[in-house]
Amino acid sequence: MRALMMAAVVLLGLVTAPEARALPDGLALTPPMGFNNWNTTGCEVDEKLIRDTADIFVSRGLKAAGYEYVNVDDCWAEPQRDAEGRLQAHKTRFPGGIKALADYVHSKGLKFGIYTSAGTVTCAKTMPGGLDHEEVDARTFADWGVDYLKYDNCNNQGRPALERYTKMRDALKKTGRPIVFSICEWGENKPWEWGAGVGHLWRTTGDIKDNWARMLQLMKQNAPLDAYAGPGRWNDPDMLEVGNGGMTTAEYRTHFALWSMMAAPLLIGADLRKVSAEHFDILRNEEIIAIDQDRKGVQAKVLSNADGKWVFAKPLANGDVAVALFNENSANATISADAREVGLPPAAGYTARDLWARRDLQTAGRISAVVGPHETALYRVKAGGDWFRHEPLVSGGLELSRPVPGVPGDLLPPGEPVEVAVRATNEARVPVFAPEVSLKAPSGWKAEPVAGPRRGLLTTGESAIGRWRLTPPPGSAGTKAVLTSEIGYWTVGFGKVTRATDSPVTVPAAPPSGRVWASDVAWAAERNGYGPVEKDLSNGGIPARDGKPLTIDGTRYAKGLGTHASAEVVFYLGGRCSEFSVDVGIDDEKEPATKLGSATFEIYADGTKAADSGLKTWADPATTLKVGLTGARYLRLVLTDGGDGVQYDRGDWASPLLTCA
Repeated sequence: MRALMMAAVVLLGLVTAPEARALPDGLALTPPMGFNNWNTTGCEVDEKLIRDTADIFVSRGLKAAGYEYVNVDDCWAEPQRDAEGRLQAHKTRFPGGIKALADYVHSKGLKFGIYTSAGTVTCAKTMPGGLDHEEVDARTFADWGVDYLKYDNCNNQGRPALERYTKMRDALKKTGRPIVFSICEWGENKPWEWGAGVGHLWRTTGDIKDNWARMLQLMKQNAPLDAYAGPGRWNDPDMLEVGNGGMTTAEYRTHFALWSMMAAPLLIGADLRKVSAEHFDILRNEEIIAIDQDRKGVQAKVLSNADGKWVFAKPLANGDVAVALFNENSANATISADAREVGLPPAAGYTARDLWARRDLQTAGRISAVVGPHETALYRVKAGGDWFRHEPLVSGGLELSRPVPGVPGDLLPPGEPVEVAVRATNEARVPVFAPEVSLKAPSGWKAEPVAGPRRGLLTTGESAIGRWRLTPPPGSAGTKAVLTSEIGYWTVGFGKVTRATDSPVTVPAAPPSGRVWASDVAWAAERNGYGPVEKDLSNGGIPARDGKPLTIDGTRYAKGLGTHASAEVVFYLGGRCSEFSVDVGIDDEKEPATKLGSATFEIYADGTKAADSGLKTWADPATTLKVGLTGARYLRLVLTDGGDGVQYDRGDWASPLLTCA
């Protein structure tokens, strides 16, 4: 009866996770921090790389910032064990042996980590795995002075995950050496539900890649699992890509901020010998690291994420709350949270420390920012105290309206005027004076003032707003541009404050003409769940042009768009098209044994849904959709998840024919 009652409570949503107890060994009471070579060098690893990395930890301030584990991934061993069944260091890449390498790392005041797999061979298939060799391998690692073990999941012979990982846990414990145990099971068997009693951290996702779409996908998989994390038991959405070059600096800052908010392990996956100074600054931001390493050990909770505007809140051991405002979108977004909403008590005022700018600001209770595309504003907020001593928090920047619902506001068609605003809002308890706002557009653009600020003083919650009628020149079709907004104001004790912000915008290409395949038309905007949207190929993986011929239930198509949930493709039509037809379905590029792959295809003419495929699965034939587009300025193709996760949700828009004037 008790089991039935508990099941009912879970179904009603009153319990989010069973109570989890960490291993009673006192290890990994905060998320591990360190380095792993796999993301940047793969099997091209040797003892010089590891020694150089340990040296850089010390010389470049990473050790001082809290990083301690220097870990070797796959390919470090010979293909065969020795006569006693022990793993052997690769004679060419690690001629000095693993113990000598561990000793070198230890001599720097750091710790050493190693890798193997819970299978017959490792993932790269260059060295033996640990399956059925758990005790000899654990003893070998302990003898060498290993402090951290990443235990992968490849070539596992179909043996139960819990059985395999528990055997290694027991073998490690038997050695008597304290070794942090990282379960790299990729989230396949929900390790968050059982991992706390087996290891210290567990992968909740597949492998990360050095691009925005994959990083974002892994964040979305890991974020809902906050109830399972705590001291000695951590959700692991994989390593950091900061410094590898595949994302912008703004995106790397978001990557680092969100991993820290989620109390994720911070394992640097870049070759530190090649990382730029600005990316080193991200990795060494001690105030953000302190959020990740907070001894309370709470993973941030997502408070809201409507329209790609995310609010995360993470309570900290001293009573402060870390608040992240993350903008998933391609245009600026105003994102706000209230002090009570994030879990702070009532107070006359609050201190919101901007962890990127490293400055304290005062607020009456609202934490708000105009956040740029793919950026994250990150604050450490404290109730009461000396809030009145700090500069006022004034949020502000360019605001782009969405004249067409659902269409990104950063799309500005050539020759078409659109109203934009620059807003400055006083979030502080004290007033600010003489507010000013301005907008600078590229040469050749028209920026005609419509209205200016009418207030000489802003009290709490009041805004100064300037509005402009902005028109990109007709010859700018198919280009990108940057608009610069500036806000300024006077404050008592701080004098004149000004802040300028650049905002990227896109001028879409000219509308299509005649009868044309959509895959031959330049889209105005796209987002895709895995890698880029592909033209005339299925969505393969992360790299562009790596898909296969578009194929739905055995029927091959020469033309079309390959997407992966969740996805959206936007075309600018300018009111010149009358009809769109397409065959939609889940691509045959899948693993039928998983029986995964389901999605819904939706077509929008401006803000109106014109067609919906209903749920399509990997086993269904294509469905033909045809819609009228007369007068529509935009066509939006949207692929949503079918409810079973996004794995293998490769959605094909096959033979997508536009009929235009």
